[in-house]
Amino acid sequence: METIPCIRISGTSCEPATFDAAAEAPLALFVNGRHITTLLISPGMERELVVGFLVTEQIVGSETEIESMRFETNRASVLTTNPFKIPTGKKTVLSGCGGSTSYIDTAKLPSVASPFSVGAGAVAAAAAAVLAHEPEASARGAVCAGLARDGEILYYNEDIGRDNALDRLIGWGVLGHLDFSRSVAVTSAAITSEAVRKCLVAGISVLVSSGAATGLAVATAQATGLCLIAGLKDGIMQVLSRPERITGCNRER
Repeated sequence: METIPCIRISGTSCEPATFDAAAEAPLALFVNGRHITTLLISPGMERELVVGFLVTEQIVGSETEIESMRFETNRASVLTTNPFKIPTGKKTVLSGCGGSTSYIDTAKLPSVASPFSVGAGAVAAAAAAVLAHEPEASARGAVCAGLARDGEILYYNEDIGRDNALDRLIGWGVLGHLDFSRSVAVTSAAITSEAVRKCLVAGISVLVSSGAATGLAVATAQATGLCLIAGLKDGIMQVLSRPERITGCNRER
């Protein structure tokens, strides 16, 4: 956090005050000497973020393909086990953009093959534990995200970018050799098709949000086996895809 002087106006009153601004920093990512992207991030846990980004962008398949990582101020340099490989991600591109519809070619995406299912109570408990931080995170200009299993939080983080928060928790799981297929991911951010894509690449079976979800995110999740839950509040949840993954919720869509 950074405290910034400001002028507070209330009605006709103007007075000096301070404002707590979220910390933001650029992180230039180089892979095998080539600049891949510059991320705007909340500082901290850059290792997890970079690993998660490399995996979800399919630049590497796993941690074992990373030979080394070096971090300097606002820069991360990664060397893969094949240093001559030109790093290019395999992000699925939207089809039909500019027309009447947009869709994702789900045949190019991984599917969730795990038979994993979880009780609604465990989902609610996990979400409550992560989202308890949401008011403070929101005040800091950040979204919160966490991984849970059996209703217990395994990992929690915040970032000003919703994709960064998801990449960071995936990176943490990759480094810890976590079985994502038996984990529930929770976020305070709205769920987009990009969030769904990242979860599919990692192998996450259930994605929960207190926010909204886009129609494209729901369609993609349904087609690929991901259980998508949105609008969770006070224990009430909307299961938007694959309700069979929620124990006792097997009603046909």
